[in-house]
Amino acid sequence: MFFFSFWWLLAVCGCTFAYIEIPEAYLAAIRQDRADDQSAGEYNYDNQGDDWTGTCQTGESQSPIDLIFDDAKIVSIPRLRFNYYDQPLQTPLVIVNNGHTANMVIPLTQRGQRASINGSLLPGTFEAQSVHFHWGYYHTKGSEHAINFERYDVEMHIVHKNTIYDTMGEATQHPDGLAVLGVMFRAVNRQSSQHYGLNKIFNQLPRIVQYNTNATIMGRLTVGQLLGNIVTGEFFTYNGSLTTPDCAESVTWTVFPDVLDYPYRQIARLWNLKDSRQKPLVDNYRSLQDINNREVYYRTI
Repeated sequence: MFFFSFWWLLAVCGCTFAYIEIPEAYLAAIRQDRADDQSAGEYNYDNQGDDWTGTCQTGESQSPIDLIFDDAKIVSIPRLRFNYYDQPLQTPLVIVNNGHTANMVIPLTQRGQRASINGSLLPGTFEAQSVHFHWGYYHTKGSEHAINFERYDVEMHIVHKNTIYDTMGEATQHPDGLAVLGVMFRAVNRQSSQHYGLNKIFNQLPRIVQYNTNATIMGRLTVGQLLGNIVTGEFFTYNGSLTTPDCAESVTWTVFPDVLDYPYRQIARLWNLKDSRQKPLVDNYRSLQDINNREVYYRTI
């Protein structure tokens, strides 16, 4: 069964629209992702999350944190293994303005596998579920984590679920439920970018300015392309939480200190998005949280 969307402008004719077939399984995943987001209730970033309640206030293993090389334990950590990250995803893909971020649910690859990660200190194999972004504004840095006291223009999160759990909702109830990769973007004065996978996403941002709108992404895209050219052999890893309500302490974080340079003009497209109140969706990052004696580990090449 398919859902038919007619938002995609047919390239060969500037005046007509073509129907796009989206598999029902992918649509169901998008609906579930939306339901999971709405289950957290209404929230905003007016106070950078300091006014959020529940576990967000009382938790002892909250994220994000400042990742400091001199304070981290440099230990022998296995490399992070990326499975099917180089395989093209089924298309079309759908990117959504959910009022908190630009979010894209990650489908199966064209061969029917699901991109996943294991190795490092991960307690299992984790399948890629979605990707979203946190950003600042003209004069603010929007990354959630800081690295050696420095924050960056954008932080991208690729969210993964432990394969032993059936749903994201179930996974968030367990300390080994989720694994998130954090990638920092630095805005640079460059007109074009060779990061074609990211370009496919950012080029669609003008279509999702309004809350609860979506756009389709066509063509070849792999999860690996989202990582750009960063060095993935060095990283910080620690146990933490989701950075949005309900701030469940279910995440094994992997944050790369290598930073991806990306054009300022592309990053600026994020600043045009609107939240559910029709206010500018900017500075959608949470304040840094206390480490509370947690161990932070660092893998070096």
